[in-house]
Amino acid sequence: MTHVTARRGALYVSVAATAWGTGGAAGSLLFETGGLGPVGVSLWRYLLGAAFLLALTPRAALPHRLPHRLPRRLGWRILPVGAGMAVYQTAYFAAIAHAGVATATVVTMGATPVFAALGSRFLLRERLGGLALGSLAAALAGLVLLTAESATQARASVAGIGLALVSAAGYAGVTLFSRHHRDDPAGTAIGGFVVAALCLAPFALTGRVAPELSLASAALLLYLGAVPTALAYGLFFRALTALRATTVSIISLGEAVGAALLGVLVFGERLTPVAWCGCALLLAAVAVLAARPETG
Repeated sequence: MTHVTARRGALYVSVAATAWGTGGAAGSLLFETGGLGPVGVSLWRYLLGAAFLLALTPRAALPHRLPHRLPRRLGWRILPVGAGMAVYQTAYFAAIAHAGVATATVVTMGATPVFAALGSRFLLRERLGGLALGSLAAALAGLVLLTAESATQARASVAGIGLALVSAAGYAGVTLFSRHHRDDPAGTAIGGFVVAALCLAPFALTGRVAPELSLASAALLLYLGAVPTALAYGLFFRALTALRATTVSIISLGEAVGAALLGVLVFGERLTPVAWCGCALLLAAVAVLAARPETG
């Protein structure tokens, strides 16, 4: 496995966060064009993500990452990673259904680095430096400003907020576990996708599994599997070989800015001056930590 420097790891996470920022929009469009529910979209996302990542993995490195030839240690590792992926993806979509996009996003993304920071400190014994603490505070403040108006207008429910916290805990758990076991990031990503799909399959079978095929739905499915899934998670797991879990979680908050800008450029949404200030603050916090990432 090629060594990843801290700077390159920060770049990987930044690209992954940008790609993730487009995933919500692609999933929402699939609800309409493909006739799929949240579980169905998640199932196809993971199946296609695994297929794309397998196709992009060099053949020389492929045999020891195939499911039937995975190393014994990696074999059991993909189980919690895949289960965590299934939990946080489904819980996030369910939170959106109960509390709206804005509230689900701010709670999930805001709680994730906090959970990661606590887990990193007490489980991985990674100390959080002053720069990371300052960046975390600034990023969370920016996230609140970015989503404050929409979250205030949304009718959030206790169930929606609870599901968002479950999603955040699942995402932080996958991040911490993958940071601790980081010797085969590509194998972890592929295996995690397969396990996540297997976890979701029984629930998906209770509803519609096959999408309504059209040029638009096919293009959205391919995009969702290739960019916000295979590319983003491939880079994410590589970054965890060099960066602390908390650092990765904070830089990942840039996803919120990407999603907001996509809403403005593609869906004609408008951001208030306060929201634009939140964008700037969040980006500044991410940029500072990306320029001087903490390793360990």
